[in-house]
Amino acid sequence: MSENFAPEVETRLRADAQEIIARYPHPRSAIQPMLHLIQSEDGFVSPRGIALVADVLSLTRAEVSAVATFYSQYRRHPNGEYHVGVCTNALCAVMGGDDIWNTLTEKLGVGSDETTDDGKITLEALECNAGCDYAPVVMINWEYFDNQTPASALQLVEDLQAGRDVHPTRGAEKVHTFKETERVLAGFEDGHVNEGPGAGPATLAGLRQARENNWTSPQATTSNGGETK
Repeated sequence: MSENFAPEVETRLRADAQEIIARYPHPRSAIQPMLHLIQSEDGFVSPRGIALVADVLSLTRAEVSAVATFYSQYRRHPNGEYHVGVCTNALCAVMGGDDIWNTLTEKLGVGSDETTDDGKITLEALECNAGCDYAPVVMINWEYFDNQTPASALQLVEDLQAGRDVHPTRGAEKVHTFKETERVLAGFEDGHVNEGPGAGPATLAGLRQARENNWTSPQATTSNGGETK
């Protein structure tokens, strides 16, 4: 990878960066979406990307790197075209997440945060996908694949390797590439936001029951017994 962006690419990135900065009262608050912007171009937070963000925000490279190394969604080496995350936290693990993980590592020949030789898939063991009501869950470029089994997860990665579309349980109609997804995370809409449901029946079961029974949340009280407003 070139040490510097091509002039036309840098011009485009700087224009996008100014659009991001305009959303915030303080320019340095734009650092996280700007790092996603860099990933949408390079597929990871590259050294040249860190330099660009630092220059635009009048920060040091060390300050930018401190943010990039703190959050796990920022990759420090080139990511695959598809990021496949398998939840191996407690609930998903006992529901089959560990079996899914073992199946995929054997199939792909890589471990966590490693990428297949063809650059197609980066595999990662995730702590939690916040989808416990559909455990075990797999995420591909942050799209949900609920109630997975080793066989269904294996089919997903085989489809990705073959260049076939895969369709999330919730969210966008199909999974888009890592770089395309990163541009959305930078705050640039891709037109797919309302394609699919954001929550399924299991997630909404409690809300549905509360409405059917006319339940309301308890009122908070102050130390002297009065209700807060």
